Formats: sequence, structure tokens, C-alpha cells
Amino acid sequence: MKLRTRLCAAVLVISALLGAAACGDDDDAGSTSSSSAVSPGSPGSPASGGVPNNGAAYPVTIENCGKKYTFDKAPSRVVVMNGGSVAEVSALVALGLGDRIVANAQSYGASDEPGRAEAIAALPTGGIKLNDAMDIPREAMLGLRPDFVMSTYGGGFAADSGFATREDLAGVGANTYVPRATCGGAGEVAGSQTIEDSYAVLRDLGRIFGVSDKAESLIATSQKQVADAAGKVAGTTSKPKVMLIIPGMTMGAAEFSSIGANGIWNDIIGKAGGVNAFEGSTKGMFANLSKEQVAAAQVDAVIIVAFMNPDPAGDAAKLFAQFPQWEAAKSNRFVVLSDSVYLGPDNATAVDKLARVIHPDRF
Repeated sequence: MKLRTRLCAAVLVISALLGAAACGDDDDAGSTSSSSAVSPGSPGSPASGGVPNNGAAYPVTIENCGKKYTFDKAPSRVVVMNGGSVAEVSALVALGLGDRIVANAQSYGASDEPGRAEAIAALPTGGIKLNDAMDIPREAMLGLRPDFVMSTYGGGFAADSGFATREDLAGVGANTYVPRATCGGAGEVAGSQTIEDSYAVLRDLGRIFGVSDKAESLIATSQKQVADAAGKVAGTTSKPKVMLIIPGMTMGAAEFSSIGANGIWNDIIGKAGGVNAFEGSTKGMFANLSKEQVAAAQVDAVIIVAFMNPDPAGDAAKLFAQFPQWEAAKSNRFVVLSDSVYLGPDNATAVDKLARVIHPDRF
């Protein structure tokens, strides 16, 4: 259970490492900018593959977590750290950049996008022995000779966790990247994370790899899908209260500690025509609640997050047996989602699927 807890904590850009400083909302991430322009080297041969550069002119400079990173060309030896996430590797795969990856530590065991889980499983792992947190330790990372490393959160570059720091990696010619809302330690998100943060990752990677046209195409498709779903539920008088839970995960001391409180899912739930039943119950990303507190809540529908879970529907049934008074239990109203409910390229899928469950009369 301890291992699964670590994995889940990072999947949602979360862990028990509370109190770590987080970034600001804008691109310079709330840090007084100490510019660090790094031009990555290119050890090894560039990966082959027909990803166009859309006429991108290098060098390209990206601001990330208060520092500047300069790319003289598109990275060709990419390493993706685990952090329990698939947001970063999913974005790369969606952009057609899988052939640039020399080591991927991310795996979610499921995806809401057909073929995505299989595509991720087929990526090279670099033959790395992961540490106790199921991530890439410092020496192994440096031995991969990367020119670009992605982490789910700022703590993925923390020396005290046994990871290579951003300075270590700059020293071997590698640029580094963290989604803008999660520059701090796991468990800290800057501001209210929204679907726009997912688009920001796609845009940054589009610039870094010279595939901005592809990134904007993915974003436009997502925006249309979100708008279509949101449009169908617009004007509804009812706003069902939705609970998001990761069955079997422990995020704190209370009996129910894996209930989503503050995260990108609030934006997804809102666009689907609902509200998070536990939004505002805590300042953290997860509520840490007793059974009595959960029982007292109004819950009209449930999102079961399928993370390495062979029977998410069975978990929904167990939950409803515990709380038969919920409207969600009385109507057996739930939806199983995996990667689309987190930061990543597929949030539109989550909006559409949830909207169909909580407002079936509109579809």
C-alpha cells in the first residue's frame, strides 16, 4: 500500500510532502527569475521519425518555473520521469514524439484514449532500476545522457529525494521541464488548475520540438469537444454534486483520504454541468475525511478513477453499499475515468463522458 500511495500521490501531482513552495500562476511561475539559459547537447544519434518542425526557427527559449531554458534544436534523447503520472508522456505521444523518448518511467495501466496505454507500454524504459518511489534515481538518470527531462512536479528534481537536480542535468547538457502549475513539491498546485494548464503543456512542447501546428490542432479539437459537451448541458437548472475518488488509495490518516477536493477535475466537472461535492473542504488537493463526513455529504454521481485497478465498477458497488442514502447509489450513477481526468491532452474526453452521465437527457 505504501508503494501505491507514492504512485498515486504523484499521479495527481500530489503526495504527503506538503508545505513545499509552489509556482505562481503565470509562466515565470512566481519565482524571481534567475535566468539559466541552457543549450542542450546531443549525445547519441537523433531519433529517426517524420515529425515535421513546422518551419520552427531555433533557438527557442521557454520559461519554466522561474528560469529560462534555450533549445538550439529539437530534443532527441528525452527522459520522462514517473511521478505516478502519464500527463507528460501522453502529451509527447499525442504530438507524435514517441520516437524521441529514450526512457519512459510513466505507466498508468489504462487510458481513456483508445490505443494510448498500448503506445505508452511500447516505449523504451532505458533498462533503469527504479528507486523506492518507483522513479529514476540520480546516477541512472545521468547515465541515460538525456538532452531533455520531464517531471510531473518540481520535487522530481529534488536532491534530497535522490533525484538529479535541474542543475545536475544542465551540467550534462539537458534541459528540464515541469508543468507550470506544479513547479513546487507534490501536493501543491498554483492557483486553480484548469484545462488551460493542459493546453499550456501542449503549447510548450510544440515550441520545444518544433511541432506547434500539431499542438494547436490538438488544442483546437479539444476545445471544440469541450464546447460541444458544455453547450449541451448549458442552462440546466440542476448542478449534480460529483465525488471523485481513487479507491484503495491512502493519502492521509483519515478513512477517506483519496477524495478529490481541488484540482483540474473541478474545471472538468464544472464544464460537464456539475460541481465537486467536496470542493472547498480543504486547501489541499485531496480531502482527508471520516466516514461520517462522507456519509453526510450530498453525492449525486461518482467518478471512479481507474489507476492500476482491475475492477473499478466493483469498487463503485462497494462504495454505494457503504452509502446507500446517496442519490448516486440509488441511481447507480458513476463513470470510470483514468488519465483524462488529470493534466494531459485528453480532458475533453472526461468532460464528455461525465456530462453524459450526470445529464443524460441532454444527449
